Amino acid sequence: MKKIRLVYQVLAIIGFALTAQLANAQAFPDRPITLVVPNPPGGLVDTSARLLSEPLTRVIGQPVIVDNKPGASGNTAYQYVAKAKPDGYTLLISYSGYHVGNPALMDKLPWDPIKDFSPIALLTVSTNVIAVHPSVPVNNLKEFIAYAKAHPGKLNYASQGNGSVSHIGTEIFKQTTGIDMVHVPYKGSGPAIQDVLAGQVQVFISTPPSLMQHIQSGKLKGLAVTGKNRHPGIPNVPTTAEAGLPSFQLESWVALYAPAGTPAPVITKLTDSVKQSLALPEVKERADAAGVELRYLTPAATDAMLKKELPYWNKAIKAANITLD
Repeated sequence: MKKIRLVYQVLAIIGFALTAQLANAQAFPDRPITLVVPNPPGGLVDTSARLLSEPLTRVIGQPVIVDNKPGASGNTAYQYVAKAKPDGYTLLISYSGYHVGNPALMDKLPWDPIKDFSPIALLTVSTNVIAVHPSVPVNNLKEFIAYAKAHPGKLNYASQGNGSVSHIGTEIFKQTTGIDMVHVPYKGSGPAIQDVLAGQVQVFISTPPSLMQHIQSGKLKGLAVTGKNRHPGIPNVPTTAEAGLPSFQLESWVALYAPAGTPAPVITKLTDSVKQSLALPEVKERADAAGVELRYLTPAATDAMLKKELPYWNKAIKAANITLD
């Protein structure tokens, strides 16, 4: 009888906990939600956060605030969210360069890419663009590769920071083509693009939100898009395959995560609200204008994508001998 009573007590406790969790989820949200961005303003990650924040505010019924927390190659923001209360009010705008790159770049990462976060949705993806300052005397990708080979170590390339997609991608580009350039890391796309425009750094492989308007205006030369298709914002820039380098492709993604342990009903509410937000016609228009592709994925599909990419980027980073030092 004692065992039976104990079982009933345990079941009662579990039932009470589930009821309380459901009640909290039904009340969610009752205050502002914060989207923590691991990058400074400007570029794909910040742009994606701001594309989401305004429509999500309308759909979910509470203010959605963008909080930029750059630093430590994204680790400042990731660690902050990993340690946040798992109640759905502090969320991470995750950048593929950090989420799948940092685990291979750091021996003692202060967060775990899978265990510390619960996926909510994939938000956006973006191809990258190989761009150079007009002072570089080339007109296409083949000429650039030839010029870089003839001047080893004389060109500088910018990245959004050590371990970012622009860093990893450019190192893979160097390995693929056999050229030698000097890495100059920045804290995000904004600071990097300023020095590229000034000619202090000659090369930048980054996403269209960082480079598109400057290529359109002629302030930078777009040599190739690193995806399967040309980008609609810069239709005159060929793909790497069209430019003679089909073996090099590079895509970035941005996803939304909650701290691990966030109640499932809260995750579901956020996922459904994000899906509704991204489906709004005006959001698609704003994304197209910014050079960003909206690509919603469910939590399960986002999780599967992450688990597939982690070993891929680990292999690529090790092969290119990339470190954060």
